[in-house]
Amino acid sequence: MSALRTSSPSALAAVAVAALLAFAGAAPATAAAPSSARRAVAVVAAAGFNAGGTWQLHQSNGFAVTLDVTQDGSGRLYGTASAGGTVGTIEEGSVDGASIFFTIGWSNGSKGRYTGSLGPDRRLSGTTFDLNNPSSQATWFTDRTF
Repeated sequence: MSALRTSSPSALAAVAVAALLAFAGAAPATAAAPSSARRAVAVVAAAGFNAGGTWQLHQSNGFAVTLDVTQDGSGRLYGTASAGGTVGTIEEGSVDGASIFFTIGWSNGSKGRYTGSLGPDRRLSGTTFDLNNPSSQATWFTDRTF
């Protein structure tokens, strides 16, 4: 126990990776272990935060979009959206580290591309534009923290 208290951050990371590999049923350490360890760390660090749930984003053009989002273990996003009387479906999207992106296909024919990031206040903010009309752009932010 005292060895862990005095270990460097990189040593603690190595212990964490070893524990993850052991938990996942990985084979004992071999010459290939370093690349396996890197893959395990990449998988664990991929999502960064969970964007799942029902939340609202506010656009600078006055629209408020309500999303009902499901996020899988790989960070992929699925779900629905609504803004006024218009509904949409998240056609693609993901969370990666502190970044988020998703595309909403709207029932009125427009297709919104949203990109953003998680700020130090744990709120999302970013930009959006209509893929069918790229000059139609806005910024957006959430009140909810993630």
